[in-house]
Amino acid sequence: MAYIITDDCISCGACASECPVDCITEGDGKYVIAADACIECGSCASVCPVDAPKAE
Repeated sequence: MAYIITDDCISCGACASECPVDCITEGDGKYVIAADACIECGSCASVCPVDAPKAE
């Protein structure tokens, strides 16, 4: 299952710069993961300071 970013996101951008397939973009108030492009690697979750990315 692809990762999603919860409302806990503080829009720091750490996840976007870590994503190997560039599927994370800045959304309205939080970052968003394109589910169809996510390779479920967990890189975003490992760098998030607030644990916002979660496996769906």
